[in-house]
Amino acid sequence: MSNFPKLIPAFTVQVAIAAPVSIGPALTFVPFATGGSIVSEPSYPVKLDAEIEHGADYIKLDPNGRHVRLDVDSAARDRTTGARLRFRYTGKVATTGAAGRLLRGEAVGTTDFGEAFSVVEFEVEGKELAVLEEKVFVGSGHFVVEPGKPTIVEYKVSEVSA
Repeated sequence: MSNFPKLIPAFTVQVAIAAPVSIGPALTFVPFATGGSIVSEPSYPVKLDAEIEHGADYIKLDPNGRHVRLDVDSAARDRTTGARLRFRYTGKVATTGAAGRLLRGEAVGTTDFGEAFSVVEFEVEGKELAVLEEKVFVGSGHFVVEPGKPTIVEYKVSEVSA
């Protein structure tokens, strides 16, 4: 299995989402609620403890109805250094399982990982986190649903390495 990329666990991302707004038959706008975070895994060499300040997700249904495509853009600030960063990802979510039922507004609990995947990019302010712009990251996500709380989209994000 030589020459295949390896994944290095890097961050846990939690995004609180507000109620979705339909823009048309195939496009939905999902604003972020307050309380999101991007936190480095303890073993990851780049230390980040960021609060997501604002953002939104544009979700577009594929013509075959089996997936939605994600286009997410947000801004965050590192709690330690104060550095600002842009956190952006694109991705796909299968609509045939629990994640799809949740996206359609059906009552489901917390979903499993394995139906939502993303490609993550950073743009950063300052030298402390500049290395993030040079790396490739991928994520696997799920939805955390707790009564009386906003729905959380949680991603486990890994750096792609040779």
